[in-house]
Amino acid sequence: MRDVIARALSWVLSLFSPHRPGRHSVEFLAARTPKPADRDPWAEPWPTPTPDHVRALYTPLRGEDVALARPYVLAETTVQLRALTRERRRAAALAAMGMDYPYTYEGAPFPRTAFVTGVSV
Repeated sequence: MRDVIARALSWVLSLFSPHRPGRHSVEFLAARTPKPADRDPWAEPWPTPTPDHVRALYTPLRGEDVALARPYVLAETTVQLRALTRERRRAAALAAMGMDYPYTYEGAPFPRTAFVTGVSV
């Protein structure tokens, strides 16, 4: 009921008051929109000098500077990592089933023989 009364009152007041554009009307927005600038601020270069590390980020790479093969990724290392990863996954799967797997690595604090138990209790 309050909504109906408020609408009726605003309609009656709009009849007796001079026309004023609403907040979302084109006239209101056009009056409040700033005028476009005469010049484009991005047309001029930046007034302060750009640091070298920022300039290096946006400088395109030259073909002579980029090696086609990365020197730190060697095929021999990749093959060894695949085998090591396979062994680690096998050890994790067996551990999930409750079985011990004689998994060891270079520099491990325990040898491979620590997993073999010959004594039964």
